[in-house]
Amino acid sequence: MSQQQNTIGAGEFKAKCLKIMDEVNNNHRVITITKRGKPIAKLVPIIENALDVFGCMQNTLKIKKDIISPIDTKWESNE
Repeated sequence: MSQQQNTIGAGEFKAKCLKIMDEVNNNHRVITITKRGKPIAKLVPIIENALDVFGCMQNTLKIKKDIISPIDTKWESNE
């Protein structure tokens, strides 16, 4: 495995996958797996308790009035 590029060939990965998975987990490194020199996959550590932006504002907004019906204001364009 190349230390500078953090890449490994698929054959070497297959032979050392458990050791590499531990290294990725312990050192929080991303490893790119290549096949015939072409990148095909990335092995990334799972970050526990990471903030997920999807749904992070859930239940923080309260609708107090009708938001579907048109308002009583006329729209005027500058054109």
